[in-house]
This record gives sequence, C-alpha cells and structure tokens, in this order.
Amino acid sequence: MVRQEQVQRSKTIQRQTGKTFHLATRVLPRRVRHATYVLYAFFRVADEVVDAEDTAEPAVQREQLERLRAEALGERETDDPVLSAFAELREEHGIADEDVNVFVDAMLEDIAKSEYETYEELEAYMDGSAAAVGRMMTTIMRSPDAEKALPHATALGEAFQMSNFLRDVREDIVERDRVYLPQETLREHGVTDEQLRSFRVDESFREAMRTEMRRTEALYREGVRGIRYLPSDCQFAVLLSAVLYADHHRAIRLRNYDVLSATPSLSTSRKLLLLAKTRAYWAVEKDPEAVFRKVSVVPYPEEDTSHREHSGIGRAPSRRTVGRLSSWVRSFTRSE
Repeated sequence: MVRQEQVQRSKTIQRQTGKTFHLATRVLPRRVRHATYVLYAFFRVADEVVDAEDTAEPAVQREQLERLRAEALGERETDDPVLSAFAELREEHGIADEDVNVFVDAMLEDIAKSEYETYEELEAYMDGSAAAVGRMMTTIMRSPDAEKALPHATALGEAFQMSNFLRDVREDIVERDRVYLPQETLREHGVTDEQLRSFRVDESFREAMRTEMRRTEALYREGVRGIRYLPSDCQFAVLLSAVLYADHHRAIRLRNYDVLSATPSLSTSRKLLLLAKTRAYWAVEKDPEAVFRKVSVVPYPEEDTSHREHSGIGRAPSRRTVGRLSSWVRSFTRSE
C-alpha cells in the first residue's frame, strides 16, 4: 500500500512542475488522485535524468534510466520514495510491464535522438512518452470498458504531447537541442534548420505549425470520443485536462504562431475560467464530447454539427448554476 508520505512527495513534484495537469488532477476522485500524483512523479523523475545532459554523460544517463526501470518494475530495491511508491502502485493496479518498458525506452531514445524525420517516427516515440501514460491512467481508473477506452486514451495522450511540442519549440531547441516537429513537415513548407535555430518566424513556419496543429486537433477529437468509456467519477477530470491542454493552441494562435521568440502559456485566471466554464456546461450536459465541443478551442468539421444541435449543449447554464459554480471555484482555489 502506497504510504501517505509517498503520496505527499509525489504531489509536491506535480504541483511544482506540472501546473496544468495538477489542476485537472485535483478534480479526480481520491481513489485515483493519489495514484495520479505518484504516476506523474515517476514520469518526472525519468524526465530529469534525460534533461541532465549538461551535467551527466550519455552513458551515465542510460545507466540511471536502466536502474530506474529495474526499480519501477520491482526487480531491484530502492530507497527513492517516488520509485518505491510507483513499484507498489504498479503491482496494486496491475500496470503492464510493457507500458513501463516502452516509457523508459522512449526516455532512452531522447538521450541520443534530437529530431524526427516523419510523423510516423515521432508517433512511435510518443507511444512510450505519451500514449503509455494514457494507458497507465486508464488502468488506475479501473475502467469497466478499458478495451474500448484504450485506443482513445492513446490518442489523447499523443494530443497532449503534441500540444507540448508545438508550444515548446523554442524551449526544446534552447534547453535540449531537440526539434520535435517532423522534418518532413518543415521541408514541405520550406522551413530550414538554420531558420529554426535563429528563431525566425515567417509564413512558411506558420504553415508548418498549422499543419501539425490540425493533426493534433484531430487527435483531440478522437481522444475525447472515448472519455465516455471511463468511470463516471473520472470523466470530468479527463475532459478538463483535454480542454486545458488544447487551449495552448489558442495561445499559439494569439501570437500568430510565433513560438520561436517566446513560449506561450496559460495564465492562472485563464485556467480557472476554463475550469468554471467546463464545470458549468458539465452540470447541464454530462456528455464529454458535447461539452468539449462547446468549451474547447478545437474546431469540428462543419458537416458534423448535428451532434451539437441535438445534444442540448446549446442551452446556457442558469444563473443559479453559475452562482453555485463561482462559489465552488473560489473554494477550490483555496483548497488542496
């Protein structure tokens, strides 16, 4: 059984390094929330090994990740509270060893690989760095329809990862010397490596960004369609995560796709507004896809508008509902 001090340590890591995900985690039911803190902390510990390239040789990084793999799988004793908590969680919830392995393999790939030729190549990397995360989350939620949920969880995990890549182009170049935008997309639009590394934004770069944002928004639509297969007490939190991560696309568009001079971000007030709006529409219509259509910035094909027309989501929340939600948001921001 994962101990309270292990949960608290994991929670602190998430609060400090994953503020958007932390907000969504806080609306999960307790049975899943504590496990999610541990999962996130495990992912972050692995990330920190990869990101320590300035202070550790690649051989040392690979050795540390292999040790992390063995400790996470319970094959080796550890005194690290995060890794011991994850090993207990993996056993308690039946997290697949395959997902742990594919995640660590993706971290190992990050040590040696700095760019991806095609989207298919990037997608193979994201199967470990993102899709496996979605599958682990589905496992700890104990979904009765896990078989139906998993393909959508994979798509949503990839969507979150792609939104991070699109937002962090400059940061990934400056801090990690990596380019996650597929090289074939950049070439198709005439964007050179020299242009990227000198941080020059022009219409060619904007078109490359639009191409990958359209691809990512298709992943959101596919991912959100599967939220209904999750346990009812987890659906709102996953929906909120999708709304928040997708909103980075709004921040990117507001900057006219300039992610090379600075990294777009969501303000706390923007996150709380989206929390309140999502909660308000959820109170009216507990249909994840319908609420996502209404609240998120992700566009839906014009020919597919019938879902919104017949879902009832067009009804605005009542004043009484809005008032209750305002009080709920205020109390939420003060609590943990």
